[in-house]
Amino acid sequence: MATLNRRHFLEFGAAGLALATTRPSSRAIAAARPRSAPDEDDRLVRLSGDGLGLSPAQYANLLPQLVEMNGFTPDSYSLGGVVEQLEERFAAVLGKERAIFMPTGTLANHMAVRALARGSSRVIVQQESHLYKDEGDCAQTLSNLTLIPLAPGRATFTALDFKAALDDSKSERVLSPISVVSIETPVRRRVGERFDRAAMTEITALARAEGIRLHLDGARLFLEAAYTGDTVADIARPFDTVYVSLYKYFNATSGAILAGPRDLLDGMYHGRRMFGGGLASVWPFAIVALHYLDGFDARFRRAVATAEDWIRQLGRHDAFAVERITPGTNWFRLRVKGTDPAAFRRRLASAGVMLSAPPPEQDQFLIAVNETWNRTTAAELTDRFVSALAG
Repeated sequence: MATLNRRHFLEFGAAGLALATTRPSSRAIAAARPRSAPDEDDRLVRLSGDGLGLSPAQYANLLPQLVEMNGFTPDSYSLGGVVEQLEERFAAVLGKERAIFMPTGTLANHMAVRALARGSSRVIVQQESHLYKDEGDCAQTLSNLTLIPLAPGRATFTALDFKAALDDSKSERVLSPISVVSIETPVRRRVGERFDRAAMTEITALARAEGIRLHLDGARLFLEAAYTGDTVADIARPFDTVYVSLYKYFNATSGAILAGPRDLLDGMYHGRRMFGGGLASVWPFAIVALHYLDGFDARFRRAVATAEDWIRQLGRHDAFAVERITPGTNWFRLRVKGTDPAAFRRRLASAGVMLSAPPPEQDQFLIAVNETWNRTTAAELTDRFVSALAG
C-alpha cells in the first residue's frame, strides 16, 4: 500500500495518520449499511438503467457512513488506500494479476489497447463498439493506432471476418500488422446483445496463434455473467486485459477498473497521469463501488430471476408483448397495447414503478433489469402493470 508521505500528512494532519495506521477489509466496508430510514427513492422500482440510480442525497448520505469505518484510508492522486483495496478485489474477482483504477471507461479502453499494441499498428474492433464509435477517435489521435471495424450493425464478428482482415493486412505492400483484437460484450449499441461465445472462442484462439494480444471491453460484464451462468473470470480468461465500469451498476458516480498482467499494469499510473487521469482524490468513487461489489452477483441474479418470472406472468395478458434481445442480457422491449404510453407511464410512476420514456412516435418501452427489481416480486409488479392499463 502507498505510504503516507509528508505532503499527505500535512494535508490530513494527525487524524489522517491515525486513519492510515489500520486498514479495513473490503468486506468490512461492504458490510456498512445506511443507518437512516429509507426514503421514497429506496422503494422505487426503476425499470431503466443498469444500477440503483442513487440520488445525490442518497450518495451523500452513504459516503460518511463508509468513511467512518475503522481504518478507512483515502487515496493520494489515485494511489493507495481504499483505491488500492478496490484494485486488489477486482483483480481477484476478474482472475487477473493486477488491476488499476481509471476515471473513465474511455481512458481504460484507450490505455489497454495502447499498452497491448506497443506502438503504431492496427486494432480489430466491432464497428458498433464503444471504442470505435463513442470515444472520439482517441486511440487513432493520441496513440497512432488504426482501428479496423468489423461487423457493421452486428454485435459479433466471426472468425472468418477476422481471418479475412488478417489476410488483408498481410498482403499489403507496406506492412502494417494487426497487434490487438478488442471485443466488447455486451454491446451497448446493440441493446445489450452478447458477443457470440463460440465465435469468441475461435477468434481468441486464432489471435493467440498469430501472437495478437486481446482486450475485453467488459463494461457490463457482471450483467452478462448473470445471464450465461459463467463467472466474470471465466469470460475474461482468454483476454490479456479487461475493463469493467464502476458507475453503471456498482453505483459510483464515475470510474472504471482495468485488469490484466502485472508487468503491463504496474507502471500504467504514469500513462494515466500523462493523459490527465491521475485525479487527486477518487476515494468517493472507490469506496462506493467497493461497497456494492461484494454480494453483487447473488443480488443481481435474484433480480434477473424476478424479471424472468415477471415476463412469464405478463405474457398471460394480451395487452403486453415482450421483445427479447437474442442473445441478450438485461435489456428488452415492452409493447403496451390499447393505452396511451405517456399516461400508462404516469400511472405506473404513481404506483412506484419508473419507466423510461418511449422513443418518439413509438408505443414500446426499453426495460432494464437492475437491483431495484429486488424491491418487489413478479406478482406485485404484474399487478401494478395490469392496474396501470385502466384510465
